[in-house]
Amino acid sequence: MISCQRMGYVGALSALWFLLVPEVPLQAQELRLPGDATLTREVVEKAASAAVPIGPWSDGTLPTQDADGRISRQAWRLAGASESTLALTNILDAQLEAKGYTPLYRCAAAACGGFDFRFAINVLPPPEMFVDLFDYHFIAAAKPVDGAASDAYITLLISRSGADTYVQITRIAPQAAPSQHPVAAAPPGALPAPGAPIVQALEQRGRAVLRDLDFATGADTLGPGPFTSLTALATFLKADSIRRIALVGHTDTVGGMAANLALSRRRAHAVMQRLIDSHGVSRAQLEADGIAYLAPAAPNTTDAGREANRRVEAVLLSGG
Repeated sequence: MISCQRMGYVGALSALWFLLVPEVPLQAQELRLPGDATLTREVVEKAASAAVPIGPWSDGTLPTQDADGRISRQAWRLAGASESTLALTNILDAQLEAKGYTPLYRCAAAACGGFDFRFAINVLPPPEMFVDLFDYHFIAAAKPVDGAASDAYITLLISRSGADTYVQITRIAPQAAPSQHPVAAAPPGALPAPGAPIVQALEQRGRAVLRDLDFATGADTLGPGPFTSLTALATFLKADSIRRIALVGHTDTVGGMAANLALSRRRAHAVMQRLIDSHGVSRAQLEADGIAYLAPAAPNTTDAGREANRRVEAVLLSGG
C-alpha cells in the first residue's frame, strides 16, 4: 500500500531489498521476509471469527471489522535484523499493495493506543512473539476473493526485542459463497459489495483514509495508479448521484503553515480531478480542500507519526 505518506523512496527500497536479501516464501506467496527469518509458531483455526482492528483504541473501545473463515496466526523471528520496525513495515506494506490488498488501518505504538491496543488484539505469546509497547507497528488490509462470501483479511504486527525483530502475520481466508442458487443482479443504486473496505469505513466512521495514493515527496502530482481506493470510491459514488464526498488533504508539521496548507489543497484537488477524468465521477458529487497539519492522526514527534499524518481522506457529506 504505497501511500502519499511513504512517497517515492519505498518502491526503490523494496526493490533493493528483494535483490539483496534471500526470499523466505510465506503462505500463498503474499509476503517476503529476510532470509534469516524463522517461523517459530503457527496456530490455525479452520472455522472461526476474528475482529480486525480498523481504528485506534479510544475511550475504552477498539473499532473492528468482523471477519469469518480459516484463521492462521504465524510468529516469525528475524535474528539480528538491522532494519528498523518502520522500515520493515513499509516494505511489507508495499508488498501487500502489490498483491491487491486495500488498506483498512495502519498505526504505530502510541497512535494505535499503546498498551490498550496491544492487549485488545490477539497476539501469540512469548517467547515466539514479543511486543515492545513503545516500538510496534500494525497493519490491517483486505482484498476480494473470487467465489468467496467475503473479503480475505491480513494483519501484521511488527516489533522488536533486543537484537531480534518479531512479526506476527494473521490471515483470515473466507468461506466459499453458496452456489446452489443463482445470484440476483444488484438493483440500481445498490452499494458495492459489503466487504469493500473504503465503503465500510465511509458508512461506519463517515470517513476513509486513501492510503494507497502515491505522491512524490513534496509534490502534488498523483502517480499513474491504478489505485484500489479510487476505484472503490468511484463505484460507490456512481451507484447513487445523491452521494457526495469531500476530499481532504493533510500534512505533517514539517515546514510552515502556508506551504503545507497549499500543498494539502493541491493534493486533494489532484485526487478529485483523477476521480472525474479517469473514473467518470460527477463533479457535483465532489469537494476538495486541505487543512495542512491541523487534524493529525498521530503525534508529529516521530517518523511513524508524521508518515501517518501525510494523507488524503474522503469524508461522506450526504447519501449512504
